[in-house]
Amino acid sequence: MISKEALIAEFGEQLEFDRSLSEFTTFGTGGPARLFIEVTTVEEMIQAVSAADRLDLEFMVVGGGSNLLVADAGYDGLIIHTGIGGMKLVEENEIVCGAGEELMALVRFAADNSLTGIEFASGIRGTVGGAVYGNAGAYGGDMAQILSSATLVDKAGRVKTVGSDYLRFGYRDSILKTSGEIVVEATFRLSKGDPVRIKEKIDSILAEREAKFPPTDKCAGCIFKNIPDEKSKHGKIPAGRLLEEIGAKSMSVGGARVSPRHANIIINGGGATSKDIRRLADKLKVKVFEKYGIMLEEEVIQVGQF
Repeated sequence: MISKEALIAEFGEQLEFDRSLSEFTTFGTGGPARLFIEVTTVEEMIQAVSAADRLDLEFMVVGGGSNLLVADAGYDGLIIHTGIGGMKLVEENEIVCGAGEELMALVRFAADNSLTGIEFASGIRGTVGGAVYGNAGAYGGDMAQILSSATLVDKAGRVKTVGSDYLRFGYRDSILKTSGEIVVEATFRLSKGDPVRIKEKIDSILAEREAKFPPTDKCAGCIFKNIPDEKSKHGKIPAGRLLEEIGAKSMSVGGARVSPRHANIIINGGGATSKDIRRLADKLKVKVFEKYGIMLEEEVIQVGQF
């Protein structure tokens, strides 16, 4: 066991011990991280990752926490919370953005500069780094379509800038989920557009999204991925449709319940634990499998031991 003094010597006085993670997730659940550090620059990220590598510490980078389910027992390692910010226009149609910026802030920045192509992300919770990591998307668009390049830090603290092809984007997927590399900055190539139409599209998507995902709901968006199917519209069977048909909206476990607005959303209705949410998700998977023979796959990432 590494002593507290040795850990502080490596990470600095900003290192925290047993920091609750519930405030860093949109579910509002989860236990403490044994070690926690906030980084706000690329250099601080490199230092934190390098220190974790030297000490052979398990670590995980967290941004907006909008796609995480943290175990009630917490995480027995180092959580690096990224607050790397900054946005700037380069050329006339490219935006360079820090990974810790809120995705919606990027949507607004693009609109303010009359750039179109990222409106699909309107209302998606979380940070830019998380959106690239999971190839976030909606309304026919995703990050793979607009990402030009990304600056990554690997597990040993080495930095490199790569093109979008390197990330091997898939449906809610990228190579980052297996490589462990961390997005610290991303460049997006968009198109010039009519600022009035861009704003109208953003407002329309926000209104539609907020009807399904009220910003006051403690949830992580859709809990399950849609099911790839070449014969279906857009090449996927909506998981929400299957869940609707098995009566998901009437189901709950403890303080966790399925949203009455959307069958693929689990809400912390008050006092829910992560175990409640996990058990409810498992019940939904079983019912869908029993009726359709399809095993749903989680979109939400589990952290810690359940």
